[in-house]
Amino acid sequence: MEVLLLAIYATVVWFVFIKMKWLPWNTGTQVTVVIIPIVGLAAMILALNVVAPSSADVRVIKYVVNVVPQVRGRVVDVPVEPNRLVHKGDILFRIDPTPYELTVRSLQAQLANTVASSHELTEQIAGAGGKVSESRAGILEAQSKIREVQSKMDLARMRVTQNRELVKTGAGDKFTLERAEADLHELEAQLDNARSGLAQARAAEVQAMASERQLQQRNAGKFENEYAPVAAIRAQLENAKWELSQTTVTAPATGYAINVQLRPGSFTTAFPITPAMTFVEEQYQVIALYHQNELQLVKPGDEAEFTLNTYPGRIIKAKVDSIVWAQGQGQIANSTQLPTTAYGPMPAGRFPVRLTVDDKDKDLFLPAGAVGDGAIYTDHLAAIQIVRKVILRVGTKLDYLILKLH
Repeated sequence: MEVLLLAIYATVVWFVFIKMKWLPWNTGTQVTVVIIPIVGLAAMILALNVVAPSSADVRVIKYVVNVVPQVRGRVVDVPVEPNRLVHKGDILFRIDPTPYELTVRSLQAQLANTVASSHELTEQIAGAGGKVSESRAGILEAQSKIREVQSKMDLARMRVTQNRELVKTGAGDKFTLERAEADLHELEAQLDNARSGLAQARAAEVQAMASERQLQQRNAGKFENEYAPVAAIRAQLENAKWELSQTTVTAPATGYAINVQLRPGSFTTAFPITPAMTFVEEQYQVIALYHQNELQLVKPGDEAEFTLNTYPGRIIKAKVDSIVWAQGQGQIANSTQLPTTAYGPMPAGRFPVRLTVDDKDKDLFLPAGAVGDGAIYTDHLAAIQIVRKVILRVGTKLDYLILKLH
């Protein structure tokens, strides 16, 4: 663009001074003619670097996921093809599920056994409660029997006393006295039996309550209203089922499986340092790196354009999403040593500007690591920003040239 402007300016100078000779072509006009483009171009370039800053370092960055299985085992299937688009949830590889299936079956059997034991314990607690109630009913019955016998004994004693007085006076029958005394002895024996029954009922109550208390203590440990051993086995079973599900490893997002070295028969484990494969997400972000003083007028929402060497001749429209006001030179590592600023002058750091691609080019495939040039157009001096746009478009046309001799 600068060359084109100089060519136009040279044509005007030739037409005015040489061809038409409207002005004299002397030392003064020659110096003026040379100074004007130098000053003008310098001023324009300096202004463009502020109102429409450019970057020769535009990068396409994609998230990379190191795929590490959650469980260990022998790989039995790798259906994914390297460098082919796969969607989220598609199968990447499978691990032999046999040991995990056996664990699930074993825990299912243990769970069924523990549930049956918990039901049996519940029935035993109910039976112990029934024995407590039965023994208490026996106590009430024995106490009622004692009261009944005691009432009869009071009456029998009174009859014995009356018959003795009658016998002493000669008005009574000795046989009747003996009969009353025999009835009294019989009632005393019944009272002893009733008291013995009361003691046995109370002993049975104590024993039944002790048994009930012991069973309730065994049933006391509960989690979410479930017998504790049952809850523990159920949790182990859920974990075993989860581990079984992890034997099938799926794509974490839509993207590409890169560097697929995994093959059936390989042994893989849940070790982050040695991932099974590398997965590159399809989602990307575009950043342009700028020097600090180039961003003084840039703000989110400004119009932007960038080119990539991958697509020669194409201008990709975008907008400024945000400026990442942070870089490594602003961080001091946690250490017991005093911070160092190096032994020489530190180079000026650059800050990344994140760009959002417009909807028109949103579905364009942008490979991870693609680089190019870009420019941001602020709200200031829009009239001269056309120069930056022309420069960007001329530069992307030059990307068609492959300058190598081999």
